[in-house]
Amino acid sequence: MSFGSENGVPVGLEPSRRRRYGRHLWIVRRIGLGLVVLFAVSVIIFLATQALPGDAARSILGKEATPEALAQVREQLGLNRSIVAQYTDWLGGVLTLDLGNSLAGGRPVAETMGPRLVNSLVLLGVVALIAIPMSILVGAITAIRRDRLLDRGILLGSLAVTALPEFVTGLLLVVVFATTIFNVLPAVATFPPGDLPLQHPRELVLPVATLVLAISPYLYRLMRATMIDVLESEYIDMARLKGVPERTVMLRHAMPNALVPVIQGSALMLAWLLGGIVVVEFLFAYPGLGSLLTGAVANRDVPIIQAVVLVLATGVVVFNLLADTLTVVATPKLRTGFLRR
Repeated sequence: MSFGSENGVPVGLEPSRRRRYGRHLWIVRRIGLGLVVLFAVSVIIFLATQALPGDAARSILGKEATPEALAQVREQLGLNRSIVAQYTDWLGGVLTLDLGNSLAGGRPVAETMGPRLVNSLVLLGVVALIAIPMSILVGAITAIRRDRLLDRGILLGSLAVTALPEFVTGLLLVVVFATTIFNVLPAVATFPPGDLPLQHPRELVLPVATLVLAISPYLYRLMRATMIDVLESEYIDMARLKGVPERTVMLRHAMPNALVPVIQGSALMLAWLLGGIVVVEFLFAYPGLGSLLTGAVANRDVPIIQAVVLVLATGVVVFNLLADTLTVVATPKLRTGFLRR
């Protein structure tokens, strides 16, 4: 057996073991790259929050604070230390899940952010469970029936929805369903602290609908375009010439190949949603990370700002890693490609 290696994969292993070893090595490399990106993002976040205008000590004590009191608070917060020392302390706290205390409320950041994070993840999960399957289904159906009246109508409607920012879509939904026209849903998505969002489904309808309408047109058009391209390929024509049933052609040959770009697009949309929920949560007063971030910016609550932005950046990295992994799993050519690496 040879003990050499090619791109880090031992060449003396059996082909199946080499593929598994190559996949595992690739995943480890991607996780390592994600950690490097997060480290760079943490530096940017810390420097950006340090550059915010105003004085954190004065924000805590108010405009009438004496110089002695301000100096004492700056010493307690470590604001009189060097930037490198402050960043090292903050990064050490992040690694040990000790994010410090909120400057506005005095509570631990993790305790303040925990319930808000759960609420945002529930909102994001509900939107993903509705928007992604619906976009795939509608995109596949319109691709099969392309250039017909249904296809043209849905395509035109998706372009119109895409032209509207999510806060405009949310306001229109509020006007139609919560105020002057029908008034069947609450205009805000508030619920008692400690309750899970799924315990209040009526309050979730408008925020979820706003975000679904924000991402579905992109995913639907991506699925439609990819499905059309797959249906016009030679191997689909060959399968039909062999007499393979049309249902089998669609489900076993066309759909798996058309889903690969949609997986990547879904990850990008979910990463975008992490930023989009800030606007939607503020619009509907939804108690999630978005509303927490806007309140922290208004109060110059630096520990909250740093923690929330770092969590959002981590979500983007995780979504991209999942998308790359699912793409490899869903693509036979990429799976077998690890044998040659």
